[in-house]
Amino acid sequence: MKKLFLIGGPMGVGKTAAAQYLKKKLPDSVFLDGDWCWDANPFCVTEETKNMVINNICFLLNSFIHCSAYSNIIFCWVMHEQEIIDTIINRTDVANCEVKIVSLTATKENLAKRILSDVKNGIRTVDVLDRSITRLALYQKLTSIKIATDGKSIQEISEEISAL
Repeated sequence: MKKLFLIGGPMGVGKTAAAQYLKKKLPDSVFLDGDWCWDANPFCVTEETKNMVINNICFLLNSFIHCSAYSNIIFCWVMHEQEIIDTIINRTDVANCEVKIVSLTATKENLAKRILSDVKNGIRTVDVLDRSITRLALYQKLTSIKIATDGKSIQEISEEISAL
């Protein structure tokens, strides 16, 4: 049976880094970052673009699920609302998959520290800070396995995810 990991969390919490590490650790694995499915300039949030990104994500996840080369499919994206997770699951062929839904969390202080470091290094813009902090509490409401990232290395976080 294949494993599908859905890894959510606010911007800056370490989703992409953990997922990339997990891809290297797990056998026959493939990784999709939801941001790759919606990288536009200008970034425009409408019902049409939200539907488009979900279509893109589900198409790629289904392609990975149906490909015999992969047994571990790793997906990460912000996923701050239960409806986003449910829509992805409902539109993805998970009948022969063990699905692990994970939300990475951090304290407001640690998340702010990480984001500000990314801003300093030119990886993010400062406007991300307020959005990430505001959405942080939303992850506690989700039907997901919560993994606190505070004081942990990417390797430790990835080990926790792979042990699920």
